[in-house]
Amino acid sequence: MSVKTHTTTQRDGKLTSLRNRALVYIVLGLLVGAACYLYSIGLLYLPVSTLSLICASQLAFTAFFSYLLNSQKLTPIILNSLFLLTISSTLLAFNNEESDSKKVTKGEYVKGFVCTVGASAGFGLLLSLQQLAFRKVLKKQTFSEVINMIIYMSLVASCVSVVGLFASSEWKTLSSEMENYKLGKVSYVMNLVWTAVTWQVFSIGCTGLIFELSSLFSNAISALGLPVVPILAVIIFHDKMNGLKVISMILAIWGFVSYVYQQYLDETNLKKSNEIPTTESPDRPEAEGSSEQSK
Repeated sequence: MSVKTHTTTQRDGKLTSLRNRALVYIVLGLLVGAACYLYSIGLLYLPVSTLSLICASQLAFTAFFSYLLNSQKLTPIILNSLFLLTISSTLLAFNNEESDSKKVTKGEYVKGFVCTVGASAGFGLLLSLQQLAFRKVLKKQTFSEVINMIIYMSLVASCVSVVGLFASSEWKTLSSEMENYKLGKVSYVMNLVWTAVTWQVFSIGCTGLIFELSSLFSNAISALGLPVVPILAVIIFHDKMNGLKVISMILAIWGFVSYVYQQYLDETNLKKSNEIPTTESPDRPEAEGSSEQSK
């Protein structure tokens, strides 16, 4: 009887674990799908440089959710960093820039701004939930856990996108969209393919950093590229770089440097705390050896 009871309990534990894993992948996949949809709306109405600077608010949202869900410590330097990054993205709400090619109205600009901020909040929640899932549900410390999360999470997000594509009947316009693409059909397909490839590479690096360190650190590293995007947008897409964008970019860089400085202080304090037992431990065997020799 005891053997049967043990077997049933173990089987129930495995079933519960599978349910929890499925729930984690479904919730995270839905968040990815929603965030990507909101980002696409923002990219539709906002210039690339403006969109990238608004994405700097991801770090503030990640810190907030990490504090609530993962007990993330928020030092004054980190709070200063989050404040600067938030202000840098908020300044863009007062930007009156309109894209000449798209002829975006003020209402569409506000819609794109709100959707991008909402996507940044969803992405911050996503990263914090990933860290929570690794600690509470996916407890195996293996690289396969990272790959499994990326595969199943992306699968759910892809299903959401496909359902939305058919539900909105936009699949009927795919052929005409491909034919009207200015650079040609091949460029259209290559654009989609390499966007998918780079997104998966980004997901592996981002999720791996969450697995090894924390969601806040992962987002801080990804935020490193945000100040570079407006510069590339000016060079490649000929976006306008006005004074408000320059100030916003400087604040974003300042905020990121502040966060890196806090990481440097934490690393220095950790090394000092580790050096204390190592300097004392060699004296103990010598002391014990000398006492034994005296005896």
